[in-house]
Amino acid sequence: MFVVHLIASFFSKLQEDPTKMVDRFLYAMHLHDNQLSDISARFQAEMKKGLSVESNATAAVKMLPTHVRSTPDGSEKGQFLVLDLGGSRFKVLQVKVREGMGMKRGGVEMVEKSYPVPKELHIGRGTELLDHVTESLKDFLHEKNISLEKKHPLAFTFSFPCEQSTLNQGLLLNWSKDFRARGLLGKDVVQALRGAIDRNGGMDVEVLAMVNDTVATMMSCGFDDQYCEIGLIVGTGTNACYMEELRHVDLVEGDEGRMCVNTEWGGFGDDGALEDYITEFDRDVDSASNNPGKQILEKMVSGLYLGELVRLVVLKMAKLRLLFNGHLTDALRTKGTITTEHVAAMEEYKNGLKNTRNILMDLDLTPTSDDCVAVQHVSTIVSFRSSNLVAAGLAAILTRIKQNRNLSTLRITVGVDGTVYKMHPRYPQRLHKVVWRLLPECHVRFVLSDSGSSKGAALVSAVAQRQASRRLQVDTTLSPFRLSQEQLQMVKTRMRMGLEAGLKSKGPSAIKMLPSFVYRTPDGTEHGKYLAFDLGATNFRASLVNFEQGLQQNSRLHHKIYPIPLEIMQGSGEELFDLIAQCVSDFLDYMGMKNARLPACFVFSFPCEQTAIDTGTLVSWTKGFKATDCEGHDVVSMLREAIKKRYEFDVDIAAVVNDTMATMMSCVYEDPLCEIGLIAGTGTNVCYMEELKNIEKNGKNTGKMCINTEWGGLGDDGSLDDIITPYDIEVDQNSLHPEKQRFEKLTSGMYLGEVVRRVLMDLTRGGLLFRGHVTDALKTPGIFQMKYLSQIESDRLAPLQVRSALQQLGLDSTYDDSIIVKEVCGAVSRRAAQLCGAGMAAVVDKIRENRGLEHLNITVGVDGTLYKLHPHFSDILQETARVLAPQCNMTFLTSEEGSGRGAALITAVARQKLEM
Repeated sequence: MFVVHLIASFFSKLQEDPTKMVDRFLYAMHLHDNQLSDISARFQAEMKKGLSVESNATAAVKMLPTHVRSTPDGSEKGQFLVLDLGGSRFKVLQVKVREGMGMKRGGVEMVEKSYPVPKELHIGRGTELLDHVTESLKDFLHEKNISLEKKHPLAFTFSFPCEQSTLNQGLLLNWSKDFRARGLLGKDVVQALRGAIDRNGGMDVEVLAMVNDTVATMMSCGFDDQYCEIGLIVGTGTNACYMEELRHVDLVEGDEGRMCVNTEWGGFGDDGALEDYITEFDRDVDSASNNPGKQILEKMVSGLYLGELVRLVVLKMAKLRLLFNGHLTDALRTKGTITTEHVAAMEEYKNGLKNTRNILMDLDLTPTSDDCVAVQHVSTIVSFRSSNLVAAGLAAILTRIKQNRNLSTLRITVGVDGTVYKMHPRYPQRLHKVVWRLLPECHVRFVLSDSGSSKGAALVSAVAQRQASRRLQVDTTLSPFRLSQEQLQMVKTRMRMGLEAGLKSKGPSAIKMLPSFVYRTPDGTEHGKYLAFDLGATNFRASLVNFEQGLQQNSRLHHKIYPIPLEIMQGSGEELFDLIAQCVSDFLDYMGMKNARLPACFVFSFPCEQTAIDTGTLVSWTKGFKATDCEGHDVVSMLREAIKKRYEFDVDIAAVVNDTMATMMSCVYEDPLCEIGLIAGTGTNVCYMEELKNIEKNGKNTGKMCINTEWGGLGDDGSLDDIITPYDIEVDQNSLHPEKQRFEKLTSGMYLGEVVRRVLMDLTRGGLLFRGHVTDALKTPGIFQMKYLSQIESDRLAPLQVRSALQQLGLDSTYDDSIIVKEVCGAVSRRAAQLCGAGMAAVVDKIRENRGLEHLNITVGVDGTLYKLHPHFSDILQETARVLAPQCNMTFLTSEEGSGRGAALITAVARQKLEM
């Protein structure tokens, strides 16, 4: 008693200022910004713990995946039934969503009816609760004259913590608020609901989705605001959800895109994380609840408990004679006699004190004016603490989103619902101000949800339907690019048939199989200085290679690159070779070697018929070249003539080879087992060492010769028509060489980007991308270069960065667009790699059979930007080749400085042969 009188005496000095007295009494409920930042940091740590598969089981904040992967984009449509269970009332609704009417254009019509849920069902058997739900549904269908014969898609808003493995399945983890129905914990609530529907009979209902009310709120607001990616409930209970990067959600497979995570933040503090912020009144509320030790944050914040917190504070102050002159009543001692509605009424702007007096008088109290001011201030502090704690949690979520997306500022909308937020006159303003103060760099807009949990649940189903339809259409579009093992085996077989046909001297062949007159690979004795001139893509490259002491020592290489303008590539042959001669002249000047007559190799990466190593008649241009008066002419003679016209220098052109052969020779320098060269870049081609006895064009029976396959022509005879897509046909018909190099147009960097662009155009016209808007950029042929495919498919590139890459192309994409674009790029490039792998399998199996071997060990020298720079191409190619040629052990060796060093080696080998 002495202590009580001492406290009463202390506070009696402050009676002239009742608000100050309350401030002193409830000092522990005053949370300053540094404390809120501390709470926010603690919550961030709990979020991380809940997202991790290692720590989720023990996490107080469960961070439950919802399998909601997208917010509305305005194209949703359909008619849905909705059951809404979990708050202070149960509702059945019919929701109609009209296509194209979102994003602030209306378009959602709802008919609803509320049904009471008797208290005994809250704590009775779960089957009885769900039977009541389905009986109410049937009553609603009858009353609204909704056909019972028709199948109805249904969304179920279930506002309790559930672990979901799909959108329409959820295991109940625990009850919250005042529910604790028996027999449902750990059970699939959707399955239990289906059972109740079947028991009730007479309804054909398909449960498409089960969502938390928080998720539904976010979706409801997202229908009108594309920036809405957070849902918040402050009502009977409290919770928040947000769109998390899928790569951080360990409990769900995959790392592309986003998924809405239901934080279930009401459990924050269950593990003691809020221990130093919990007051004696919080402990009293918790101990008297249905679930002591659980949902600690919810008991400090939500509408089910705020009124009780105020009552306990007022009761304690009255016992200390700080209020009502120490007078107590049975009503004041009774749990639940002060509600959250009373708290809101006490804080009304004009009538707050009057309402406070009436509420206290209803409790059989006779308050003075100071009593009313003090009790009103108690209410203010309790509700203000609630909004502060909610603000701290929101600050944690906003910070995480900002960090996930690597942004310095964040523009975002929070969709909000709940009776506390809606009914309390000061709560929203307090919450907003604290959030803005804690995170000034975030531009946060708060939008009040209109029938959020119901409308939003229907929108979840509508989005799921849209995504399923979109997924089906995208899959249908991309399915021709996804080759089966049988199709790849077929490509291998046809490649093999093409190789065999090309080796025969009679009859045309799509695969040319051109003899190179390179009979052997280097043996290590090559030495001296050699020039190499390389024409293949959009550049001409001149190199000087010095082999000082043979292959055992490193060679020294100097080179210079010269661009070839498009008008020269497609002009006259004389202009092209004059430019090459000019580049050679400049290079020799650059090296100070204009007076030296060095042997040179002309690396000419186009199909040539050769009768000797230093002659080559151009069969046809490929890639982007179309210079006139070249096809059917010896390109070595044309280069010699262009050099001769300058009267400045002379070079000894000792060999003309394909870049594929130069690559193979370069890799022999590193690995003597290298007998295959592969180019996978702007174009594609393969060469390999073939037995002379198999080359009917040759006439010799012993030894080997490098064959330039020119495998890019596979399919020119129609042999690939059954895997060629309409997009490939469009690319071919709009190319410089229609109906030529069909395999190359499926596999090389020059064409893959254009195939992707045409697929994206088709998807956009179908309304599946870029909101159906076909931009001028998307209409531009050639704009989607190979570098964009490599960039977009990078594992390190998040969808937000993919969107940035697309913006460089003038394409304003959504988050979901970026996922589809990445998938399109992946399908096109994967097919290209698989086709090259199937072709390689044909080559290595042929070499193995040529030599009568059960197993073959061989090295493939590889060059080309597609192989080197694309993040997945090389791995897919190698894996495909190994699966299709299991008896061949292939080592893939990337060529460095391949065309220069390899061409020099070919020249050196040719020179040695002449000297022998």
